[in-house]
Amino acid sequence: MTTPRPAHVAMFSIAAHGHVNPSLEVIRELVARGHRVTYAIPHVFADKVAETGAEPRPYTTTLPSPDDDPEAWGTELIDNIEPFLDDAIQVLPELARAYEGDEPDLVLHDITSYPARVLARRWGVPEISLSPNLVAWEGYEEEVAEPMYAELKVSERGRAYYARFIAWLAENGIDQDPDPFVGRPPRSLVLIPKALQPHADRVDESVHTFVGACQGDRAAQGDWERPAGVEKVLLVSLGSAFTKQPGFYRACVEAFGGLPGWHVVLQVGKHVDASELGEVPANIEVRDWVPQLAVLRKADAFITHAGAGGSQEGLATATPMVAVPQAADQFGNADMLQGLGVARHLPMAEADAGALREAALALVDDPEVARRLAEIQTSMAAEGGTKMAADLIEAELAKARA
Repeated sequence: MTTPRPAHVAMFSIAAHGHVNPSLEVIRELVARGHRVTYAIPHVFADKVAETGAEPRPYTTTLPSPDDDPEAWGTELIDNIEPFLDDAIQVLPELARAYEGDEPDLVLHDITSYPARVLARRWGVPEISLSPNLVAWEGYEEEVAEPMYAELKVSERGRAYYARFIAWLAENGIDQDPDPFVGRPPRSLVLIPKALQPHADRVDESVHTFVGACQGDRAAQGDWERPAGVEKVLLVSLGSAFTKQPGFYRACVEAFGGLPGWHVVLQVGKHVDASELGEVPANIEVRDWVPQLAVLRKADAFITHAGAGGSQEGLATATPMVAVPQAADQFGNADMLQGLGVARHLPMAEADAGALREAALALVDDPEVARRLAEIQTSMAAEGGTKMAADLIEAELAKARA
């Protein structure tokens, strides 16, 4: 195979671990293949991006940062989507200036990066979405989006949001409604296992290619050692954003504290202090952060919020999961995991000590759960991952240059 001529590839994302982490190994691979990769990212993530060999292009964002209280995102649907448009409008001129005279040959972008799509069309270069979670299938609008957004679209605030979005797109020469602009990219690489995609048989694979998890070795995050002599290791983590749940962590302490043979790694995030948990038994290790993949490689069970990253890491390491979703796509992921026969979906309102303990014990002792996990782990290993993603990006570059 002929090595493609090196190109300038520009990646655009937001300051959120669940949106940046899935793309990092793809970026690292493109750099290793000789391409110059610039990565537009808020300042707080510039160092993380630089570790891949890409050139960070830091920009100023108005979105809540990973260290902000999750309540900064509000409580209503409009609270969750409006900030992305606000941020896009204010950051587009800054990003345009940052790339003036250094326009890329191809644009990669996270699903939340609206300015990237505008700029790709302005520059006349290919755009590829790197999706860190599920993508729309044929029928998605009618089955999911329209019922979800119906009330919003008739509200005063919702109408103002859509009018502003349409006007912004039109100002930038884009004659497209906001919903397909956001949800229907012309080309997409899906960085989750196909097993996690709802209605995968109805996804247009001429647009969306499932490359699966692109995890890398994560050695830079450090390792974790399983304590000698323990029979079972349980990891509890609600990810990096919606972690302000002291009551839930207390329920975990009650459920597994002192349980014979069990060791618990309890990640509580930055918004909860260990002192809020009361007396913590010796078999529970409380941390504000852990190298999650390293722990899962040695764990027997995982209580997770069912974010896309955590869900696929649980599948990749064949770890049974108790899914306690908090927001966004996590509820759908929890249902998918339960449907696959490898997890129990436990709503937060029902996640008391007894239910958590019962679910975890049942999963780790079930040979059918282990069998299903092994099957999925094998299918994931064949999906191609980082190498396939880089190959497909180079194929789009070759097409554009033909």
